[in-house]
Amino acid sequence: MATALASAGILLAGWQAGAHVAETGTSTTTSLSSSLSAGDSAENGSTSTGGGSSAESTTPATYDGASVGTRFGTVQVQVTIRNGKITEVTPLQLTDAERKSAQISSRAAPVLRSEVLQAQSANVQTVSGATVTSEAYLTSLQAALDAANF
Repeated sequence: MATALASAGILLAGWQAGAHVAETGTSTTTSLSSSLSAGDSAENGSTSTGGGSSAESTTPATYDGASVGTRFGTVQVQVTIRNGKITEVTPLQLTDAERKSAQISSRAAPVLRSEVLQAQSANVQTVSGATVTSEAYLTSLQAALDAANF
């Protein structure tokens, strides 16, 4: 319980602080500090999807993505869609198997959220140093977008 509360606090602080996204040429790259684990590099999990209704409603609608299991914990996000646009991506659960996993998630989630809102899709680059977390986040997001028929 304490770990979950600490993770939530770190996540909120990360969102408030914002994220650094640097443009290089025609592609956008994102990175976390060099203190992140180099071992956070491969996804290992399963997904499931739920049903939903159309994303074209003028009333905001939320859709839960699949719970994606990784070796660092489970990731699940929720997407809010209004007037055919992604207006919010909220992590319901982020990797927290270890303190470092929670730190990686809390730093990667705001970057991914920002990129998804800008791109209006789950087709964004993974965050350097947080590949497993990023892939699980985007897999869960895509399941939520599929449920929304987005």
